[in-house]
Amino acid sequence: MKIQEVARLAKVSTATVSRTINTPSLVSAQTATRVWKAIEKLGYYPNTNARSLVSGRSRILGLIVSDITNPFFPELVKGFEDVAIQQGYEILISSTDYDSDRMAICVRRMLERKVEGVAIMTSEMDKHLVDQLADRNVPMVFLDVGPLGKRISNIVVDYAMGINEAVDHLLKLGHRRIGFIGGPPTLKSARIRRTAFLRLLSRHGIGRDSRLVDAGDHTVDGGLAAMVRVLDSGPRPTAMLASNDLTAIGMMRAVRRAGLDVPRDISIVGFDDIRLAQFTEPPLTTVRLSRGELAERAFHALLSDLNGEPHGAEERVETHLVVRDTTCPARA
Repeated sequence: MKIQEVARLAKVSTATVSRTINTPSLVSAQTATRVWKAIEKLGYYPNTNARSLVSGRSRILGLIVSDITNPFFPELVKGFEDVAIQQGYEILISSTDYDSDRMAICVRRMLERKVEGVAIMTSEMDKHLVDQLADRNVPMVFLDVGPLGKRISNIVVDYAMGINEAVDHLLKLGHRRIGFIGGPPTLKSARIRRTAFLRLLSRHGIGRDSRLVDAGDHTVDGGLAAMVRVLDSGPRPTAMLASNDLTAIGMMRAVRRAGLDVPRDISIVGFDDIRLAQFTEPPLTTVRLSRGELAERAFHALLSDLNGEPHGAEERVETHLVVRDTTCPARA
């Protein structure tokens, strides 16, 4: 099957067929519909290797995430892939598992496949690896940790906004013994969330009790273990915040194992609002960080760079509290 046959059936030129496949934004919706119907009817599959050799472009974008087993990241991947497909790009996905050696392998794969740009949606990055991409003039977009430089964009999440809403919500419910379980201290995003929480307590005149602040590893098991330590350390809190939703789910399990009730004995607030959060029992009150917005901002930062369009080096994404059933008024 050749492109000429598709063009003949769709009554367009071969150049129009090529534009429909490679740069659909340059083709009218009516023409594109006719071309795709011809492609489907004839069972035509473009030779991507040949296309790359002719155009000099791979039309592949790299997407690096931290932990593909955390539901936050598959939801981010889906959002990124959705907008990429609309623009005729393929996605090469890699997961670092928070390992610097594995991150190096991910970057090497990207370079070997000649990706046109890379979205690094992790909280960790080695400057040496950034330099490898920059030396080859590959545009990059980062989540929070992007260094200043040519062809580098940064998506900055306003974690403090959502945490502020969560703390205000708990204070209005009468809570004063409020604790926090963060993520790995090596992750910048985890440090930002912990710092934002402690600053808000201070701003509201609530003294920090170190027994109520612990760290997990952004997993259910890590949240469970950290919550057990908090419960064993002294007078229990009336409310707890978590650095992410998986940690919060583990905390809920620890509370139940201690013979206590969520939220009657301890209110719990998560962070991220993964899809699973609304199906926990009870449904989890959490801070929403939109994966769809993150993905769209990241993709369009790369696309703007590739198209030579002006764009800001930094974009901000807001976070907001979603109140469900794991919070209630503090008991007297």
